[in-house]
Amino acid sequence: MKTITLRTLVRASRAVKRLTRAGEPVQVTDRGRPLWILQPVGEAATARSADDRATLDAELDAVLAERRGAMPLSGFVRAARR
Repeated sequence: MKTITLRTLVRASRAVKRLTRAGEPVQVTDRGRPLWILQPVGEAATARSADDRATLDAELDAVLAERRGAMPLSGFVRAARR
């Protein structure tokens, strides 16, 4: 596994993309501490994400089917600013 800094990820993202496309995971560190591990998506992860997407779509449909509240979102924002 290759290790890079967060700054390198931001400035040289194309190189990181090449590494992950080649199948190599990349560990991203911030001030010497591990932050993320970037790895290529495999077939199992793709299938899982399709299931997750279906679950999220069903949940979103349920939320959108609910009755709307009396106050619009802008009203909540104005009240929070006071």
